[in-house]
Amino acid sequence: MNPNRIYYSELKCYAEATEKQRKTNYVSHFYDMSGIASEGLKKELKRFVLHRGEKVSFATILSDKILFRRLVCFLEKKDTSRIKSFLERKPEKWMRQFRGWLLQNGHPLTMKKVNVYGNEHMVDTKQIKYFERILRFLQPDDERDEREKDIWELDRLDLAIRCNPIYNVKTLNFTKISQQDMREEIKKAVYLRLQYEALGTIQNGMNAIRHFSIYLQEKHPQVQSCAEIDRGILEAYLIYRMTECTPKKGASNQVLSLRSMLETVGKLYQYPQLDRLFLNTDIPPEEQPEFKVYSENEMIILNAHIARMDEQIARCLVIHQMLGTRISDTLTLRKDCLYNEHGQNMIRIHQVKTDTYEKPISRELTMLIQKAIDYTIERHGETKYIFVNENDVSRPLQYTTIKYKVLAMIQREKLRDDDGKPFGFNSHMFRHYYGVKLTEMHLDDWTIAKLLGHKRVGSVQHYRKMSNQLMADETRAVRDMMTKIIYENLDGWSEEYEQIRHDGYQEPAAE
Repeated sequence: MNPNRIYYSELKCYAEATEKQRKTNYVSHFYDMSGIASEGLKKELKRFVLHRGEKVSFATILSDKILFRRLVCFLEKKDTSRIKSFLERKPEKWMRQFRGWLLQNGHPLTMKKVNVYGNEHMVDTKQIKYFERILRFLQPDDERDEREKDIWELDRLDLAIRCNPIYNVKTLNFTKISQQDMREEIKKAVYLRLQYEALGTIQNGMNAIRHFSIYLQEKHPQVQSCAEIDRGILEAYLIYRMTECTPKKGASNQVLSLRSMLETVGKLYQYPQLDRLFLNTDIPPEEQPEFKVYSENEMIILNAHIARMDEQIARCLVIHQMLGTRISDTLTLRKDCLYNEHGQNMIRIHQVKTDTYEKPISRELTMLIQKAIDYTIERHGETKYIFVNENDVSRPLQYTTIKYKVLAMIQREKLRDDDGKPFGFNSHMFRHYYGVKLTEMHLDDWTIAKLLGHKRVGSVQHYRKMSNQLMADETRAVRDMMTKIIYENLDGWSEEYEQIRHDGYQEPAAE
């Protein structure tokens, strides 16, 4: 075997190449490393390419070839004959040299990227990311206990972590906490809280701490430990948030998350001042979010295009609308969720946020869910969930996958809402639409709460406020009174105004 070549046929993904790719006779094609003087670098590059061939498709390997060739050109121009390994230099130095070589040879360092919301931003080119990926792969394994590292891999922690399965969170990153002592204190607090709190709550706390750390680094660089935080520093931070930061939703939640994290540190490290750091008045009032719901016309437009998407994605979104569940509850529907009770079709829903509940469903919805179950069995065999992640069928379909596909479709089709603005997508608005329709059926609050999976009736009022029918009913008496006043004021005016009264006003019906 030629040591300067990595043949496609050596890669695991080559066995899964399409018929069209096989006809191209790629078996004789290879990655060429003949320009590299160092045998050690060649071996490391080959190890990376073989590993990548186990993780990606053959099409990706084909597109990587030009990136690999350009990297070889860089190494060829540099004197690498004395370098036995990429590890002899820090990754930062390799990347600095590589960026300089790219600029000298007229290759861009950044590229414009448009996200699914239509916003443009600049990112590193694929060439930059490719070399960074190689350098990360070659770094030796960190043999330290996971809790000592600055980036935790959650599956390596000896904990049963409570997480939402529709989000694929694999790590917790502490590197953005600049203060070394504070970073270690937060690690210990996070490990403790992971034992009894959901991962989402921990992430909120981490986010609050990161913002606080950035502020301390800028305004109070002398502070390196939570033990040095006092009321004066906290008050200055809260004022800074209110006056200099861009207002964002969830401001009160972020302050609450910061308080919870610092109080945990205080208890663990015996920093008593952290327990008395916050006052109740420090928590800003939470702004009531606008309760949005799709109009009838918007639903017609959106569903017409959803129907043309991938069939299982379309089924998922239609079932989500018809059930009125949270998106996490729809994506985690289990294959044994359907049953029949005294001739009534029923569904059992395991709520991620709370507990399990059952409710009746129509024959048509039952048939649609069964069709989705059959589709999954036919393609993936026995699975726990109806809607599964194509890359790991033991997990449910990820919310980011659904959101990306719908937003990409909206961008592609240039959909506009009733106000002519680009169509927004929020899966919870389907739930709002469902709840509003329940109120228009004149069901009582407890029934609506039960069908929505709520334990209490408090949130039902929001759905009632959005109901056009309810608004019309509640304002009819006032509108009739105002109409009567207006027409009474027309007395004694010219005949054309008398005609308006004659045509437009009728006495309201007696109660």
